[in-house]
Amino acid sequence: MANVMTATKPKKNVIETISNSEAFWGYSFLLPIIIGFLVFTAFPVVMSMYYSLTRFDGITTPTFIGIENYRHILTDDVFLRSLWNTVYFTLGTVPLGTFIALVIAVMLNSNIKFMSVFRAAYFIPVIVSMVSVAMVWQWMYQPEFGLINAVLGRLGLPQPRWLASIQLAMPSVIAMSIWRGLGFTIVIYLAGLSGISSSVYEAADIDGASTIQKFFHLTIPLLRHTTLFVLVIGMIGAFQAFDQIYIMTRGGPARATQVVVYMIYTHAFQYFRQGMASAMAYVLFIIIFIGSIIQMKISQSKDVV
Repeated sequence: MANVMTATKPKKNVIETISNSEAFWGYSFLLPIIIGFLVFTAFPVVMSMYYSLTRFDGITTPTFIGIENYRHILTDDVFLRSLWNTVYFTLGTVPLGTFIALVIAVMLNSNIKFMSVFRAAYFIPVIVSMVSVAMVWQWMYQPEFGLINAVLGRLGLPQPRWLASIQLAMPSVIAMSIWRGLGFTIVIYLAGLSGISSSVYEAADIDGASTIQKFFHLTIPLLRHTTLFVLVIGMIGAFQAFDQIYIMTRGGPARATQVVVYMIYTHAFQYFRQGMASAMAYVLFIIIFIGSIIQMKISQSKDVV
């Protein structure tokens, strides 16, 4: 009996060694990701919080000043206007872009010819960089020889100075942003539509429901979770808009298109006010976080009803 126990004991040690070895190699493969997260995400977040409580130009030693940066930006008219421009941009792109994408996704979900071609055509702008898209649209908006004004001139219509107008600059950027982001939202909605059983629409057809009635009373309610995801992701992306503003308007004219992220950029890398820029970034983070929570709470309350 003792010989049997001594014979089986080494096998148990071998199993434990193999198990420990697998755990070691598993954590070893994860180590680069963990190090990357700590160095490029966790550490910058912590240091940004510290810098937001200091007067720091990015070169000299930071001077701790408490919440003075937050007090300043929350009473700064320029920051508050940039915050309003950000809200304006978000309200202009997210709801309208979501609704347009849903309508197009419903049409693309039907049995029409060249379906794959249409889907690819709508998704192509998504894989093109925002810088390239913004430069193309900047040329299209050009008042003297841009494509849009050329068409309007042939039709005998007014040819506005799109990006140079205080009233039209932000709507022009919003239109470009909606066009560029449609493909991504359409793909999300197509995935949601694929999960709706065709028997639901067949029952509605038997009851004599029209296409509009099926859209508003069946499609939209059944896609409410997909819509919540699209709205949250869209809001987060819209509040962080920067590329199109930097390329097309540089925040002008007269700060009509200056959003919060562009203001963070100018304070950090043009005015060398890193502490102020960090405080702005955290204020923006809090606003995005609260907005996301509110949207999810609203969705949950509708689910309960």
